[in-house]
Amino acid sequence: MTCYEELKARGLIAQVTNEEEISKMINEGKAVFYIGFDPTADSLHVGHFMALCLMKRLQMAGNRPIALIGGGTGYIGDPSGRTDMRSMMTPETIQHNCDCFKKQMERFIEFGEGKAQMVNNADWLLGLNYIDMLRDVGACFSVNNMLRAKCYEQRMEKGLSFLEFNYMIMQSYDFYYLFQHYGCNMQFGGDDQWSNMLGGTELIRRKLGKDAHAMTITLLLNSEGKKMGKTAKGAVWLDPNKTSPYEFYQYWRNVGDQDVLKCLRMLTFLPLEQIDEMDKWEGSQLNTAKEILAFELTKLVHGEEEAKKAQDAAKALFVGGGDMSNVPSTTLAAEDLTDGSIGILDLMVKCKLAPSKKEARRLVEQGGVTVNEEKVSDANTTYTADQLSGDGLMVRKGKKVFHRVSM
Repeated sequence: MTCYEELKARGLIAQVTNEEEISKMINEGKAVFYIGFDPTADSLHVGHFMALCLMKRLQMAGNRPIALIGGGTGYIGDPSGRTDMRSMMTPETIQHNCDCFKKQMERFIEFGEGKAQMVNNADWLLGLNYIDMLRDVGACFSVNNMLRAKCYEQRMEKGLSFLEFNYMIMQSYDFYYLFQHYGCNMQFGGDDQWSNMLGGTELIRRKLGKDAHAMTITLLLNSEGKKMGKTAKGAVWLDPNKTSPYEFYQYWRNVGDQDVLKCLRMLTFLPLEQIDEMDKWEGSQLNTAKEILAFELTKLVHGEEEAKKAQDAAKALFVGGGDMSNVPSTTLAAEDLTDGSIGILDLMVKCKLAPSKKEARRLVEQGGVTVNEEKVSDANTTYTADQLSGDGLMVRKGKKVFHRVSM
């Protein structure tokens, strides 16, 4: 099976502009492709995971990735999938986030001479003269077509600012610049980026002539990836300080039965033949498939040692016989107590089981908190230093989130 055929078999490719030529370039290792990442936080999350795995797959097949960090477009913010305008970030915040991205990407992609490159579009966008840019590329964009673009669809209801309206032009200019200066001949992105990507391809064609080779391809990066990346409580981060390896493992262990094989195909590097065999699995066997998924992805992001620790902790909590020392835990100090005790609401905030006392109270009142397997029904419940000593307390939020707290 060729590299391109495998991408299709794994369910990664949604739409392309020229499948014959694209598949040929990828299979021959001649694609120099880019995927963009806007630095809206100081960590990537699992919504970016599919893009990172794709870059790794293509690099393994001899193609060259360009990780484009949106240090320039980050000044505006992508309106795709938004009903409101993104908050404006300072240059210092944008640079810090870019630096964090690089460290995380190095776990997936091999950077260096003749290998993957990381570039920042601030290097060319911030120095552009507005009038010169309008004269240079403005005539290549139809306002009518831009208004019909999917990426602006949701923003049109509440009002699309002129600032955001420029995002498509800036993203298109990125491909134009990368094509000229880095030999980039292909761009990848989520299906909600299709209009922006076609804009870049059209800009190259109009500026450099129809013979200029520039390909576009969309994957399920954003529609599926963003759905994967979000929970009711926010994003699942790749940074272990934001989402611990155990929490990361549990996130994938708890995917729905209908999603587990899709995730195994799209995100792991297990052979397709092995995954196809799992298609026949039913009932409790699906739990085994979820454990395989969780272990493989935790290993990919955090390393095999952390994946094994997370797996042991999950077995200790849900099966018995595993290593309880790997269960997420918090050690309190004497100053965390008031008059020798701490309330359940403060305890949950200290353990990061709730972002605020208000949210902790809601969880308690809804019956979603147990301590040492006893449901907490009173939000004023307190625990003494003696109760927290030794093995401490095992706090459970909902059915599957466990946390040990001690002194």
